[in-house]
Amino acid sequence: MREILSLESPSMSRRQLLNFLTGAVVATTTGTLLYPAAKFFVAPTEMGKDGSILAKDINGHLILASQILVEPSGTRALVAGLAAEPTYLTVQSDGTLHTWGIVDNCTHLGCTFPWNPNDNQFQCPCHGSRYDADGRVIRGPAPLPLKIVSVNLEGEYIRISPWTEIDPRTGQKPWWV
Repeated sequence: MREILSLESPSMSRRQLLNFLTGAVVATTTGTLLYPAAKFFVAPTEMGKDGSILAKDINGHLILASQILVEPSGTRALVAGLAAEPTYLTVQSDGTLHTWGIVDNCTHLGCTFPWNPNDNQFQCPCHGSRYDADGRVIRGPAPLPLKIVSVNLEGEYIRISPWTEIDPRTGQKPWWV
């Protein structure tokens, strides 16, 4: 024979229902108010889905675009770029950043090098390679132009991402892709 099961379920008391509804309203209101405040104190995401990062200084602190854009046109600011590679960002004559940054790695043996504003070129101290302001080889032994990265403003920060398009200096596919 079948046993008849009782379908009784414990019901929630009126007090429990009111406590639940009050808690839900308080939690929803508090969450709605705290979310924007918490988002204000959290730094923007550093790594993008496309492999991009936010530019940082030598100590690993995020750099505000306004810190670089106050410099005179032609200024080259050295920041920590992709994979912490030193990267030069250039302030243009209209007060904006150039759309690409130049990675500070000689294509001969990977030395880092300074920008020489007097000669208007990058000069590698290791073996004498010279590059123009856009990173094209002026004098070897460096065989290839300097690697470039894409530079975009994201709010008040600078986002650096890999350059995967045609190299605007050579009109060819980039050698580093």
